[in-house]
Amino acid sequence: MKHIFYLLVFALFFSCDNSSNEETKESKKIVYDMYESSEMALLMNQMFEYNLKVKEEILKGEIPTEFPIDFLKIHTAEMSEFKSRNETFQSFSKVFIETERQIFDENSTVDIKNRFNNAVNVCISCHQTECTGPIPRIQKLLIK
Repeated sequence: MKHIFYLLVFALFFSCDNSSNEETKESKKIVYDMYESSEMALLMNQMFEYNLKVKEEILKGEIPTEFPIDFLKIHTAEMSEFKSRNETFQSFSKVFIETERQIFDENSTVDIKNRFNNAVNVCISCHQTECTGPIPRIQKLLIK
């Protein structure tokens, strides 16, 4: 009889202890709020990568000839919740597309390095009005 009593107390003790461990494990779960890049942020990262390749081509003496059509998404890509497509952004995006197209103009009499740097400088100018964080990264695109 004594053994049964001790066995019951022992079982009760461990069953209570296990439930408190489970509660502790559940309370220690960490939920991360992961940042998801907006469509515009993804597009701008793609534009950076593409222009980095164009810079390398220019430095090798090659002249790029194909304007990337995906750049036109700058007019429609969904922006971050805290950003808006205001008049300043609209103006800069139009100028950016124009200067970016000039890089690929085979008939241009302007030096390719100048055309490329003009497009990069438009990016920098736009980012000086809002979202200044990427400016140091964008400046790395400039051909010196």
